[in-house]
Amino acid sequence: MAGHSKWANIQHRKGRQDAKRGKLFTRLIKEITVSAKLGGGDATANPRLRLAMDKASEANMPKDTVQRAIQRGAGGLDGANYEEIRYEGYGTGGAAVIVDCMTDNRTRTVAEVRHAFSKHGGNLGTDGSVAFMFRHCGQLLFVPGTSEERVMETAIEAGAEDVLTDEEGGIEVICQPGDFAVLKAALEKAGLKAEVAEITMRAENPAPLSGDDAQAMQKLLDALENLDDVQQVYSNAEFDETS
Repeated sequence: MAGHSKWANIQHRKGRQDAKRGKLFTRLIKEITVSAKLGGGDATANPRLRLAMDKASEANMPKDTVQRAIQRGAGGLDGANYEEIRYEGYGTGGAAVIVDCMTDNRTRTVAEVRHAFSKHGGNLGTDGSVAFMFRHCGQLLFVPGTSEERVMETAIEAGAEDVLTDEEGGIEVICQPGDFAVLKAALEKAGLKAEVAEITMRAENPAPLSGDDAQAMQKLLDALENLDDVQQVYSNAEFDETS
């Protein structure tokens, strides 16, 4: 769609995330701790922990910080007892939003999430109200100019479900969450490094926004991402490049 570049939206999102690097460390520590608690402290036998550790490495998190988080989760150190909660709602123009949280105080978290939605023109919905618009999957995005043939050949052989190419030449590889680690490793071994590689909630039907609607939606997403208990925010909002 003219004016709604997928790659402009990706770079926009990455830029905003990089600007919140301090918050990123806090989120990663929580994710590592919970992953170790649920699946044990051995990354070779715990794919979720391995993915969290990879993200910590990419963010240049000190190794001793990572190890303390693993020990805390696996029971070696005292720490907060986090639980995972998901909230769903709508923002400007009916764009769908999913908010994944880790919290030690559910009452505080829901109050903060509800306040962010209401303050910025959105509505907190019920469980399942928007989740059907998203697909839980592994997603790897390669910049325009990457060899489609090489990506497709390697990805399909390594267990990818789909390889999509857009009009800009960007390539998207989709897989089951359980196949993500093997697929990512196979692509990297072939010299194919993704611009974005994550297990995500992929919007099946993007909601293009521009002008005032786009600005209002961005304020809502920023407000949610700035909450201490929020780990990840997903939306099907797609912003005009001029917004």
